Amino acid sequence: MNQAVGLARLAQRRPVKVIAVTSGKGGVGKTSVSVNLAMTLAMAGRETLLLDADLGLANVDVMLGLQPGRNLSHLLAGDCGIEDLVLDAPHGLKVIPATSGTRRMAELGTAEHAGLIRAFADYARPLDVMVVDTAAGIAESVTLFSRAAQEVVVVVCDEPASITDAYALIKVLSRDFGVERFRVVANMVRDAAHGRQLHEKILRVTDRFLQVALDYVGAVPDDDHLRRAIRRQRAVVDAFPGSRAAVALKNLAMAADKWDVAAGSRGHLEFFVERLAGVPAALGA
Repeated sequence: MNQAVGLARLAQRRPVKVIAVTSGKGGVGKTSVSVNLAMTLAMAGRETLLLDADLGLANVDVMLGLQPGRNLSHLLAGDCGIEDLVLDAPHGLKVIPATSGTRRMAELGTAEHAGLIRAFADYARPLDVMVVDTAAGIAESVTLFSRAAQEVVVVVCDEPASITDAYALIKVLSRDFGVERFRVVANMVRDAAHGRQLHEKILRVTDRFLQVALDYVGAVPDDDHLRRAIRRQRAVVDAFPGSRAAVALKNLAMAADKWDVAAGSRGHLEFFVERLAGVPAALGA
């Protein structure tokens, strides 16, 4: 392709929206939210990439019944490029798998984490949205991927540890890394009122001790259809589109689709957003 034509197409491409989905603790349905958010956006015609960034306990590929031949560990070892990892999921969704049960990947250093993110400079496929399914907790991989994203979605459920650990994660990202806005999803709730109660529990503490915006973006009901979809290794929005959980997750995705792409990126890993948005790193040199 002529370089001038390529640059012109790059300039016309709409900025990429990067959404990190995270949680204070495991077992709250974070990956399910990530998978269904990404799948719904793909079903709506958005060019969507789902990155499994739970580097030591990855399961996005399992939830979607995919069979990866290579994963992020091969990229880190220099055995392949970012394009070689992309898996095709239903409805045009693209998935980049990580590893499961690999201690080394769960204990990467800062330079190695940055190297993984830098590899996305070579991702050349059309892209509107990137959903990043992080690990749970406050490990370095979680904070790094979260602060490199434009939107941070925190998934909580009605367990004391989930609420406490979600607050701890928000505190670390806010105080140590300057993240100022979070979106909260209440998962496995009885009804809408239950979801708002969970949000208010965290909000009372963050309003008192932190300078952050904590936006409530919806609740996902406790629905057996979701468990059935997981057993079938399919997204519930695909397997049971009329179920209560699917409707809630589709509403979340449609809300996310309307979130504005930030004009500037934040954090010392600004190239992550800048490269994905089509802004040459040299402009900031």
